[in-house]
Parts: sequence; C-alpha cells; structure tokens
Amino acid sequence: MPTVSIDDYRALVGKPLGSSGWLTVSQEMIDRFADATGDHQFIHVDPERAAATPFGGTIAHGFLSLSLMSGLYETADLPRPAGMRMGVNYGGDKTRFLTPVRAGKRVRAHFQLLAFEEKQPGRHQQTIEYVLEIEGEEKPALVSEWIMLIFT
Repeated sequence: MPTVSIDDYRALVGKPLGSSGWLTVSQEMIDRFADATGDHQFIHVDPERAAATPFGGTIAHGFLSLSLMSGLYETADLPRPAGMRMGVNYGGDKTRFLTPVRAGKRVRAHFQLLAFEEKQPGRHQQTIEYVLEIEGEEKPALVSEWIMLIFT
C-alpha cells in the first residue's frame, strides 16, 4: 500500500481513496456469522424457507455486510498516512442498508476520505465513506461513514 505524507493525505479529503477486490459472500460465511452473533433468523440460514420470501433466497446479515469493512479496507491498495503505527475503530455515522446481499453474490468496497484532522500530536481522526457494491446490482448493499483513530 502506498504511503503519503500527512499533508498529502489530508489533501485527499473529499476524494476517492480506492476500491477493494471482490469478495464472495458465501452461505458458509453467513452461517458462521449467525453462529458468532446468535442471529439465526431463517432469512439468513434456511435456504428453503428464505426462497419463499421476496429475497428469493438467503441473505447476509446487514451487520455482516458492515463488518466486512475492516477486512476490505486492509486488503485494498489505498494510500495510508506515512508513519501510521495503527488504526482503531472509533465509531460510525449514517449507516444505511440499501440492498440485501444474497448468498453467493460478490461484493467490493469503495472508500472516500471525508475528513482527516489532528486531535493530538500523533493522533488523527479520519472519517471514510464506505460503500459496499454488489456485483450486478444497481444499488449498493450499504453506505456508511466510518470513523477511525490513526496513530503515527
């Protein structure tokens, strides 16, 4: 991943940072998420019953789609501030689930830097817009603003 100076990174506010590669959201992934969270609603884990719903089959949990953000961010070839030692999740704003992700569909993330400000020496807060695209779908799965603390 390319690194840029703090000033050059700050200059990227309002601009796209880049996109991740494609990831298949498999039924196994959905089932494992259901086990981890205890959310076994049939629309996620029962293909036969889910086929009779307007979704036509099982769908990923909205929070599974949201939780993919960190991994897709880490694997994308996005610019990072020089000297970045670590980033930690701080919160999120304006999350909207727009289109369900059906089991077997591929998704990818698009990231845009919305804000980047120094909070203390060596600690910056960034806000990134996260848009999860579903291959072949007109609307994205979700749009969210993701806030991270960046330590340099």
